[in-house]
Amino acid sequence: VEEQRARWGRKRSRTAKELLETEHQYLGQLDLVVTFFVKILKAKGTLKPAVLETIFGPLESIYEASQVFSLHLERGNLGIGLENLCQKLELYGHYSENLEQADKTLKEQLKKNKSFRRFKKLQESRPHFQGRKLEDLLPLPLKRLHQYKHFLRDLLENTSPDNTEYQKLAKAVNCVSEVSRWVQDVIRNRENSLQLLRIQKLLKGQKTKVLAPGRWYIREGWLLVVPSKGEELKHRMFFLFSDILIVTRPCHPLHLLNSNKFTCQAVYPLQECTVDKVFGHTQSQGGLLSLSFPHKTLLLMSTDQQDINDWYQSLKAAIR
Repeated sequence: VEEQRARWGRKRSRTAKELLETEHQYLGQLDLVVTFFVKILKAKGTLKPAVLETIFGPLESIYEASQVFSLHLERGNLGIGLENLCQKLELYGHYSENLEQADKTLKEQLKKNKSFRRFKKLQESRPHFQGRKLEDLLPLPLKRLHQYKHFLRDLLENTSPDNTEYQKLAKAVNCVSEVSRWVQDVIRNRENSLQLLRIQKLLKGQKTKVLAPGRWYIREGWLLVVPSKGEELKHRMFFLFSDILIVTRPCHPLHLLNSNKFTCQAVYPLQECTVDKVFGHTQSQGGLLSLSFPHKTLLLMSTDQQDINDWYQSLKAAIR
């Protein structure tokens, strides 16, 4: 037991030391943005207050929270430091929600605001930046949140439950995990929106509305449609979402405007759909799926068995 406790103690000391060292590095990087951008821009008035707020969000408050946390770590007050950190963690959630708009606004300002463009270039050329751009530094809080999660878990695993700091560590791990989930949801929603927008642009015309609240992109790919009357197989591009399946065919390759686009042929709601494997259960070449809708049955085929299995699982999940 004594040996185990000694091992825990050594690991805990190493993790605590690494947490402090990386917090100093993180604080130094935040300091670059706050000192050379936020504070000077506020004083100079190069950007309107609302624009400044959009680009940097709650970064100054995150910087101040890191200063306090760093100070507690230096003094060995891990418990008090963690309590303070937990109270400020929601800043990271708000920061992640703002990051997309921040990036968009920054690009707009660089395009149309000549004095800001000059100012940014001058600040980034300072030796402190070591060739880093403002765009490289703005996502740092989200990377640090991810690091906090791992450091605090390691500390908790190497702390005895009868240690006075154990409960505070456990609470901090829960806090960081909750905010991490919040940030992951923000990222997933953003990626999903980009996928919906990309597919909307791929479809010719505006008749088919891909962008809809609550709709999630699942997958896309080519499948062969088996016609009912012995005609030849038709190659079609399918887009699967959480509530609909869109069937499309490519526009003519020589079309002036739409050569890279697809024409929507049908939109099938998945609400009353059932999917079955007709063949593809054994290690045969490819497979065949049957999709039954109230007024239509689709037979879809692929010569790649893994592909047909993936489609089967995705369709089942979407329908469920």
